[in-house]
Amino acid sequence: MLVPSRRRLRFEVWIVLGLSLGQSAVYSVVQLLDKMTRAPLAEGTSTLNRSQSTREYFDLTYQLLDIIFALVPVLLVLYFLSDHRQAASGDGSNSGSAFNKLGFNFARPGGDLLQGLGLAALIGIPSLGLYAAGRALGITTAIIPSALDAYWWTVPVLILSAMRHAVVEEVIVVGYLMNRFGKFGWSIPLSILASSLLRGTYHLYQGFGPFIGNVVMGIVFAWLYTRTRRVMPLVIAHALLDIVAFVGFSLFGTAVGLG
Repeated sequence: MLVPSRRRLRFEVWIVLGLSLGQSAVYSVVQLLDKMTRAPLAEGTSTLNRSQSTREYFDLTYQLLDIIFALVPVLLVLYFLSDHRQAASGDGSNSGSAFNKLGFNFARPGGDLLQGLGLAALIGIPSLGLYAAGRALGITTAIIPSALDAYWWTVPVLILSAMRHAVVEEVIVVGYLMNRFGKFGWSIPLSILASSLLRGTYHLYQGFGPFIGNVVMGIVFAWLYTRTRRVMPLVIAHALLDIVAFVGFSLFGTAVGLG
């Protein structure tokens, strides 16, 4: 049996991050520096879901393509984590499935849903206060969750976008990286810290408040994953948070003076 060396696994991790959230982290740092050198950070704006065309169905096409291609690194991660030796043996067992390793399945729907709802409340409510504090201190940009035009497909696309972010971030930053960090011989606290700092870094373009909030969220999520070995509750919680932010802003932002 051939076991990948730590050096090979490190290359693998760099490739995955270079194609996904590591790339986002680099861009985020550059965007933060750009905003800070233009004007005070409090005067900056961060738009999360932008229109990409003034033509309705081209905009829809671009939005869907973005969502689909963003999920490709997740497929790569699932491929890397799958036990191909078992699959090749044809013994019918799926214990080597990456979905099972990550707990990214529907094995316990009720428990995952309840845990996800609890996590969403635990993270979501303090996040509002942290955002307000960041704005007051001038360390957070104004965040616009959605700038899509109002079409029949706007809300479904925002829901798909929220689900995309949840799957990409929780599967890669928590499930995959915690697995690989463990194979590097890292301690659990160091693995949690590295995962959480990456999560915070690719949100830096929004300012230092969201950086801090996402680091804390990352610590909670990664710690919980070490206890349960299930990424599904994290995906559910993250998706709920983003759906409320994206869809709520799109539907009610103008009415409450945020649009």
